[in-house]
This record gives sequence, structure tokens and C-alpha cells, in this order.
Amino acid sequence: MARKLFCEISPFTYYLSSQKQILRRRLQNRRMRGVFARQKQQKKLPVCVYKHASLIRRRLGDVDMQLQENKAVNLALAAPKVNGVLIRPGEVFSFWELVGDLTKAAGYREGLVIARGRPSKGIGGGMCQFTNLIHWMVLHTDLTITEHHHHDGVDLFPDYGRVIPFGTGTSILYNYLDYRFRNDTPHTWQLITYVDGEYLRGELRCSARPGRAYHIQCRSEAFVTEADGVWRNNEIWRVTVDARTGRRLSEELLRKNHARLAYQMPEPPPDASGA
Repeated sequence: MARKLFCEISPFTYYLSSQKQILRRRLQNRRMRGVFARQKQQKKLPVCVYKHASLIRRRLGDVDMQLQENKAVNLALAAPKVNGVLIRPGEVFSFWELVGDLTKAAGYREGLVIARGRPSKGIGGGMCQFTNLIHWMVLHTDLTITEHHHHDGVDLFPDYGRVIPFGTGTSILYNYLDYRFRNDTPHTWQLITYVDGEYLRGELRCSARPGRAYHIQCRSEAFVTEADGVWRNNEIWRVTVDARTGRRLSEELLRKNHARLAYQMPEPPPDASGA
């Protein structure tokens, strides 16, 4: 049997380990204080480069729907903390630097979280959906992703209501698992985020029209039975095109996914031909 890590011995040792990581990240952030994007403006920048809407209340297997209702509250509290932020050339967007800690005192409720590859509950749960939205939009721009974590190796829920490919999600944990991107372009960018009751909505806007556009493609997707269960394989590719002519410029493999299913595969529908 593999020896347990210190953080795995008990809830108390896990707490100590997490507090150590939080303190370490705070010290790192202090050295970067002048780099983080913080200024906001209500007026939108002129060019909408990409926008997306993410359904807030999705049925995820047998997860209690009350957690989805609580997530709606959590997202409504967090979205204004990001909305309108300007990311100037050389600046870094940090999700946690803008949103801060998710506490009960601040009004956050118990929502769905993923802990050690399993669904669980925690105050402020549901923020992964927020960074999923931001990440999906950033993938369609010239912005440079500098920190991105993923729920590696497991496909937790069936594809009910999925509109973006499996394997493009994010994993975050205050404050040491962050989602960050840097503006290496000569233009100023702006992130717009808000909820309208049913959807979490976002826009990435820019002070000038970019010369390139991006398309995200899922390729080679398959469900494969192995000795220890069913696994989901796919590849996420990004295709770069000339924004004016549509001419393909390049393509790159962003991620290869090999994830074990944590749910029962649905039975295939009967053959309509009766064979």
C-alpha cells in the first residue's frame, strides 16, 4: 500500500497543508502586485472578440439540484467582481485576486465541488463553471494562458446539456489553484461577466480588432473499454485563421484526454430496423 501524504492523514492535516499553500501563494502574489489586472470600467471596449453563455442549472447525474440553486447564488455574487476588468498589455488576469475568498459571511452557499476526483459539497461551490467560461473564451483569442488546472483522469458526469467539448474545463481552489492569463498583445482587453437568472454570460472585448481568429475542435473522441472500466479519449485542437480572409494559418494540439468514466454508460437505443 502506498504511503499516505501528510495532507491525506486526516481532515486536520489537510487543513494545515491547504493553509500552507494559501500562505505561500499570498507571498508570491505580493511580489506580483503591480502586474495583476485590477482596474475596471463600466463602458465596454468597442470590439467583441468572443462571447459565450453557460447554463447555470444543469442536471449532473444524481447531484442534488439544490446545489445547483446555491451555485446560481454563488455565481451572482462573484460575477460583478470580475465584470468590466481591463487587462492592459503586460498585465495578468488572476481569478482569485479579483474574486477573493468564498466565505459564508460573504453570502456564499454550499455548492458542488470536486474533491480528490469525486463530487462533494463546499461553501462557494460552482466557481469552476465561472473559470470554464473564461477559459473557453480565452482559447478563442491571442491572450496567453499562464495557469490552468484540470480535473485530470476522470469524466464525472454524462453529457447532459454539454455545449463545449469534454476536456476544456478548469479546476480551481482558493487561492493556490488559480486560473490566469496574460495580455501579450499591444491592445487592451476587457472581460464582461454577468448572470441573467438562467445563464452565466461572458464577453471578451478588445480596443482593436485582432488579426487572427481561433476555432476549437474536438477530434478522435471515443469511449474505450479497458480492464479497469470505460475510458473516454479525445483530443482538443486549436485552429488559427486569418480574421479577414478566413485562411487557415496553423493548428495546434492543446490537450489529449484519457479519462475514466465515473458514471454508467447509457444503453444504446434499439435498432430502428428491428435487426
